[in-house]
Amino acid sequence: MSHQFSMTERGPQDSHSDLDERLRRFRNEQDVAAGRTEKPGTRQGGLGFAFRIGTELVAALIIGVGFGLLLDNWLGTKPWFMLAFFLLGAAAGMFNVYRVVQNQGGAVGYKPSERRASADAKTDRNGE
Repeated sequence: MSHQFSMTERGPQDSHSDLDERLRRFRNEQDVAAGRTEKPGTRQGGLGFAFRIGTELVAALIIGVGFGLLLDNWLGTKPWFMLAFFLLGAAAGMFNVYRVVQNQGGAVGYKPSERRASADAKTDRNGE
């Protein structure tokens, strides 16, 4: 005696693979909603990452020294403002490099995923 399936009845299915697939889709949707996904073509390689770090540091130094030189020429205090703003530019450049290495974005409203996850853990399904 053979069993025939009707249109609304499903055949036997591996529940583990179905659950894994649904969990994978849910996690991907959550990552997209939280902004934690990267487009495949935008992943930074090692050389690009090194250039970004170098650019962050050099740009901060150039701005600091340039601003210091402008103040020195305007106030006639060569080389004191240049030295002071060189140190400030170096500190700003190192801070920018730290942010890049720690993957802390500079977008408005950016929150690291750890903070967001802890905030989500405090609320239940009703948002309370």
